[in-house]
Amino acid sequence: MRPPLRLAASAGPERSAEHELDTAELLQLEAIYCSHGDTVHYSEPKLFERCDGSYLYDAEGRQYLDLQMWYSAVNFGYANRRLNDALKRQIDRLPQVASQYVHREKIELAATIARDAEAKFGRKGRVHFNVGGSQAIEDSLKLVRNAANGKSLMFAFEGGYHGRTLGASAITSSYRYRRRFGHFGERAHFLPFPYHFRGAKGMSKEEYGLHCVQQFERLFESEYNGVWDPKAGQAEYAAFYIETVQGTGGYVIPPRNFFRELKKVLDRYGILLVVDEIQMGFFRTGKLWSIEHFGVTPDVIVFGKALTNGLNPLSGLWAAEELINPKIFPPGSTHSTFAANPLGTAIGLEAMKLMHEDDFATSVPKKGAYFLEGLEELKRRHKIIGDVDGLGLALRVEICEPHDSFTPSKAIVDHMVDEALKGDLEHAGKRYGLVLDIGGYFKNVITLAPALTITYEEIDLALALLDQLMTRVAKV
Repeated sequence: MRPPLRLAASAGPERSAEHELDTAELLQLEAIYCSHGDTVHYSEPKLFERCDGSYLYDAEGRQYLDLQMWYSAVNFGYANRRLNDALKRQIDRLPQVASQYVHREKIELAATIARDAEAKFGRKGRVHFNVGGSQAIEDSLKLVRNAANGKSLMFAFEGGYHGRTLGASAITSSYRYRRRFGHFGERAHFLPFPYHFRGAKGMSKEEYGLHCVQQFERLFESEYNGVWDPKAGQAEYAAFYIETVQGTGGYVIPPRNFFRELKKVLDRYGILLVVDEIQMGFFRTGKLWSIEHFGVTPDVIVFGKALTNGLNPLSGLWAAEELINPKIFPPGSTHSTFAANPLGTAIGLEAMKLMHEDDFATSVPKKGAYFLEGLEELKRRHKIIGDVDGLGLALRVEICEPHDSFTPSKAIVDHMVDEALKGDLEHAGKRYGLVLDIGGYFKNVITLAPALTITYEEIDLALALLDQLMTRVAKV
């Protein structure tokens, strides 16, 4: 076996700086030896060396304000001391145990989530763990298929994203995730999301939301619309998969009446509501679950990402008792070696305590409103901004061609991301970079998911750097 590349073949246990590979050498190795299939290369790969709070640092020590926080996986800030310490304590106490056994942290975390859901939604339920968002979606597909006597068809939204495993990609609207690999069962029936900025003109946001629900309900008017048998009183579809705020779709925020009206239709025709909270859960929007803003009760909630602040791959789902009790969903229905591992559940349990004690329900809406107000001011000053919106600290900036502030401009967004990563934006005598994420139906939306612990001073810095960045790209 060859020695590690960062050490010379004859090196002893001490690692000296002269044996460290520099950034250029590492990126050259990445281009040769790393699969590009497990990542996203929006631009030239960027190599970071350390992190702290809202910031990442490269090998030269340049400071980058991160406004996407690992796709909302690090809601509580990089190197969060409290959560890091929880991980260290668990490593010393019970770092591993086979999943056929139970451990304290798994039980307490499941009970915490289930009791919270029962208090909020009035339904008893249970929690089921896995290791990643897509895997938890796969588990939910088994759950709802089982409850619906094997029905494999699902409704989902245009612009929706639920993962890239075979089952999850079947209910994700982007064909490019399925094109090379075929289908798992049947592809979902994709329906329009109430994307008001690009929706029918002449309607208020609430009117457009109601219009979208009415268009969906038309599918049940006659057996010839292909989803409903009125004689049997049976729908061909088992569940409707939703993101209450679309993530990869560009942080599209629906009108407050939309899901309430949609749920009435689903209940009328016996279709389950599965809420994907993988990006928007754990106070990203100012509530533990984003669905809480919309006044409806879900049948299943799928979660992941921020539960462990990115320190451990842990995901899961909560489901109503009648869907998940051991008689209907028995032991062995799904399994993963690392599901509910002690390191992840210990961090998750500590994170749940942190969220409650630090009162994110109060601070996140206030910070989000402050940030959104600043974005609205940027919109007034920059013609390349077509739309801004936000719910809590899930914020969007839709970038458009300056001649009409409406035509999507992927080229400008790509240029913005590249310029932001140069690390040469200046503010108060210091140089910064920005870490941004791209989303949207036309890949022209900057989706902002800063740390929930971001300070007001850092929000001001973010707005100043975005202002400077937009001025720079508009000149090209």
